[in-house]
Amino acid sequence: MGSVRVGTSGWTYAEWRGVFYPPGLPQRRELEHLAERLSTVELNASFHALQRPGNYPSWARRTPPGFRFSVKGWRAVTHERRLEGVREALAAFFGSGVLELGEGLGPVLWQLPPSLRFDAEVLARFCALLPRTTTEAAALAAASGPAAPAAAVEERPLRHALEVRHRSHEDPGLARVLRAHGVALVTADTGGRWPLLLEQTADFSYVRLHGSPELYVSGYDDAALQEWAARVRAEAAGGREVFVYFDNTMAARAPFDALALVERLGR
Repeated sequence: MGSVRVGTSGWTYAEWRGVFYPPGLPQRRELEHLAERLSTVELNASFHALQRPGNYPSWARRTPPGFRFSVKGWRAVTHERRLEGVREALAAFFGSGVLELGEGLGPVLWQLPPSLRFDAEVLARFCALLPRTTTEAAALAAASGPAAPAAAVEERPLRHALEVRHRSHEDPGLARVLRAHGVALVTADTGGRWPLLLEQTADFSYVRLHGSPELYVSGYDDAALQEWAARVRAEAAGGREVFVYFDNTMAARAPFDALALVERLGR
């Protein structure tokens, strides 16, 4: 039997204050509040910009032992360079302090833009560049200069997940490329806007629930939560560690749906 971690995509949302977060809770305590109730969170700030190295150990210190951060890969890699010629951008990303999360570092999520079509050769070259361990990532980060982590990095496996959004990825070649490199294909519920791909390509599973029918807004009713619980339970039964994130954050539904799924999983 594998394990399941359920969380949300980010934690800093004005809509959650006074709803999920108690009135008067200082913003600096919001991560602690979430981490007391859930076992993981997606770190989204890393997608928009390289973070200051001190941010990562600060986030790690504010969460309990066993908590995991999935870190969203920098948009310069996925959206600006579109997976090509990205060695320097990858080095800068890992050199920005990601590895300072230590044992709190979960998978790295690479989300592709909706306009990026499937190209097996481009994707294979990108996957081949991804470091498979934290020490490989540290070596890559050293190429980014003084921002690279100064402390020695303990070697741990480093896992990657890929979320695709163009219909051209509904191609059997996608799973072949990802499986060859041990990269997990994200199962993403987007209310039909983008592909819902269920094939498993790694030794862990990664699920993103963006809201349906209204993206980023709609909550999940009891029937939908029961359906996702059954699917997640089946993946865990196969021995995988399963990461599930609710991204329906705009109406403060994500944390409550995450807690409801945890309850249905009996964990």
